[in-house]
Amino acid sequence: MNKVEVVENGIQAKEKIDELNASGYTKENIYIFAHDKDRSEHLTENTDTESVGIKEQGMLDAMGNMFRSRGDELRSKMQNLGLTADEAAKYEEQLDYGKVVIVVAQ
Repeated sequence: MNKVEVVENGIQAKEKIDELNASGYTKENIYIFAHDKDRSEHLTENTDTESVGIKEQGMLDAMGNMFRSRGDELRSKMQNLGLTADEAAKYEEQLDYGKVVIVVAQ
């Protein structure tokens, strides 16, 4: 079962990731999502967390994401980490409001 946290901004994301690390989760299993692609990449770099790549998505999904809308791409990536379609849709909606979603893949 994956653990998912929703926070308001990058500062809260960093604090939550530090809490997760202190609880025994490793950064290699923590993924951070923001609706804006640049913001998402910036947060991933600054928190030293993982990005969803071919290993998590598979080649076909990774290639397909190049042609999807940002929302579809984010939902696909979250599903590849183990969230259900409904969960991914719910958390992607939070991203639409400017929030940050942290997924701990197990």
